[in-house]
Amino acid sequence: QEHLVESGGGLVQPGGSLSLSCVGSRNISSASSLAWYRQAPGQQRDFVAIIDSAGLTGYAESVKGRFTIARDNAKNTMTLQMSSLKPEDTAVYYCNLLIGTRVYWGQGTQVTVSS
Repeated sequence: QEHLVESGGGLVQPGGSLSLSCVGSRNISSASSLAWYRQAPGQQRDFVAIIDSAGLTGYAESVKGRFTIARDNAKNTMTLQMSSLKPEDTAVYYCNLLIGTRVYWGQGTQVTVSS
């Protein structure tokens, strides 16, 4: 089984930047897709960004132009670079991997955007 660990969360002021990482225990390069989701308290878990095995990316409308998803196969890592952060970006951010029909989730990392 794949084990995912997110890191990089923390407190940042509005307009600031933050970078999140997700490290897999095995080889995440074999994943059909790598994605980030986020969930605020009492809310559903929402899609944020995705990158496939060919490097093609997709983003939720709310983060387009502000967030960038990338992968580093050598480090078995994917990242989410966030800029121009807004209070509504506050949430727990989760790493998601799809390998065939199998879905894997990390435990999440908290991002808080506040003055």
